[in-house]
Amino acid sequence: MDKNGPADVTEVPFRATAGAPPGAEVLGFGDLLARARGHDIDPYATKRLAFHELIAVRTGVLRCSVDFTEHELKPGGWLWVRPGQISQYRSDLTQAEGTIVLFLPGFLSPATVDAAHVDQPHWQLPLTPQGAEADAVGHVRELLESEYRQLAGGLPLEVHIEVVRHLLAVLVLRLAHVRGAQSGDEAGSAAFRSLQQAVERDFAHTHRVEEYARRLGYSVRTLTRATHAAAGCGAKRYIDDRVLLEAKRLLVHTGLTATAIGDRLGFPDATVFTKFFRQRAGETPATFRHRARGNRP
Repeated sequence: MDKNGPADVTEVPFRATAGAPPGAEVLGFGDLLARARGHDIDPYATKRLAFHELIAVRTGVLRCSVDFTEHELKPGGWLWVRPGQISQYRSDLTQAEGTIVLFLPGFLSPATVDAAHVDQPHWQLPLTPQGAEADAVGHVRELLESEYRQLAGGLPLEVHIEVVRHLLAVLVLRLAHVRGAQSGDEAGSAAFRSLQQAVERDFAHTHRVEEYARRLGYSVRTLTRATHAAAGCGAKRYIDDRVLLEAKRLLVHTGLTATAIGDRLGFPDATVFTKFFRQRAGETPATFRHRARGNRP
């Protein structure tokens, strides 16, 4: 393939390992390499997962990218890759040690999903818990790893699955409430989460804050303040960032023309799309496509 053609994205479904609890797996980095190759998947390929991937580094350094943002995970660092995001490991998994937890969106209870904001579409930076938070998260991770390995340890399968489910729930709840994982008061967070869900569903149809406010029953001011508190930017910027992310994905990973991409994302014509992209990305869609494809490994 011409390296300046569309960058391939491997769509990765969840494939349960024989004997493992359905819907979740807890792996070391070496285990992940073996699992990927056993399913004829290049572990270093650009991929879009159909499940959640929690990555924790214990020793060494792991570099990876998520939706065009490069991250470097050092010991104690966590990264949460959500379903639908485009990610890639950018360094050798054998040069670091850590844990990777894979789980399907429906594996955890609705109460946990809500309390830990598991289904939020907002992309997050890596987290590095400190002090007591690090101790608590590390302890739960160790318990989860230990219990996951105890499938043949005497508990009935359905009980073992529930133990894994509950320990994973504790882990995501802990991570979701590490300092820096979220911000804003509860009212603001509720409004922001409503906007997140609506934007993820409708960003290709409307880019107007006023329209989202009308549909959600909030004022424009409330949505803007909630988004500032939670994401550090206004509601309009948040919407535009989501549209820009999808435009970048389509430019790099498909052969669609800029006109077709603009149409898919709800722009009236190619000129308006190009102006939007240039204002927010600092370059034209054609320039971004050429640069992004030329620089990929």
